Amino acid sequence: MTPILARAAVVAGATFLAAMGAGPQDGLAEAQEVRLAKQFSMGYVQFNVIERQRLIEKHAEALGLRDVKAIWSTFNGPNAMNDALLSNSVDIVSGGVPGLVTLWARTKGTSMEVKGISALSSQPFLLNTRDPRIRGVEDFTDADRIAVPAVKVSVQAVTLQMAAAKKFGFENYSRLDSLTVSLSPPDSTIGIISGNAGFNNVFGVPPFQQQQLEHPGIRTVLNSFDVLEGPHTFTVAWTSSRFREQNPALYRALMLALEEATEIINRDKRAAAALWKEDSKSNLSLDFVHNVLAGSQVRWTLTPENTMKYAEFMHRVGSIKAAPASWKDLFFPEIHGLSGS
Repeated sequence: MTPILARAAVVAGATFLAAMGAGPQDGLAEAQEVRLAKQFSMGYVQFNVIERQRLIEKHAEALGLRDVKAIWSTFNGPNAMNDALLSNSVDIVSGGVPGLVTLWARTKGTSMEVKGISALSSQPFLLNTRDPRIRGVEDFTDADRIAVPAVKVSVQAVTLQMAAAKKFGFENYSRLDSLTVSLSPPDSTIGIISGNAGFNNVFGVPPFQQQQLEHPGIRTVLNSFDVLEGPHTFTVAWTSSRFREQNPALYRALMLALEEATEIINRDKRAAAALWKEDSKSNLSLDFVHNVLAGSQVRWTLTPENTMKYAEFMHRVGSIKAAPASWKDLFFPEIHGLSGS
């Protein structure tokens, strides 16, 4: 465990238990299960490791919680996951930064206030095309369609708005919105490879975006790192203040599990790739999956990176009414000791 996060987890956990006036040993009734959700992509490998190695259960038991069970589900797009979180159908959700920012702003100051737990990875997503005419966002016409996981709200859709604002002027940030269509990453990949799905462009996620590039005629016209002018967090995990406050030991077990899973990935990326491949029932070769997971622009880290660029943009265009003053406003204090942005 990194010293910064270890210290943060211990201090926050001790402070939290003291504030609640009890710990598991004092009879505090914490949840016996934690329900976690992820989306389609290779942005959640920590969750694969946590599930397979039962890390939440392991750390919960070490903290005095018996018979804790982790339950896992998969969603497509942030709206469905955020609705599930607000309806108490799940406890922990994950996705792109805009999904967190949206729910943080919506719930700020309420009993269901939502904040980030940590980042999961920094890696780019790619806008791929099979149309030889298209060289950049300026080449899209009203006849074109761009598949994204969810129109307007997915991290790809928001990044496309940011790209349009840079290219056409800020007042034209929504110029390409009408071209986007919602489609899951697996389905959009099948569509662009087939060439007869009614769209020739996909703003996707790993490993599907790399899988698309294996086929002749498909190439990248936009890298999200270029839009944000540097590396940025791709995936984050978030939850409600209520869950964190009612389950301090379980929340600490989750933090320890995330830290251990991140260490496991960074220690042996090929083993992590094999685990993801098996859990996802992917037909991709292990070499291919490993090359994606260990790519030169990929980092598996709990440290948020450039999250404020998304928040500031979303506030400026009116997608959220309140803007965070810093990245620490978006995340719970357990990771405030990290050098986030």
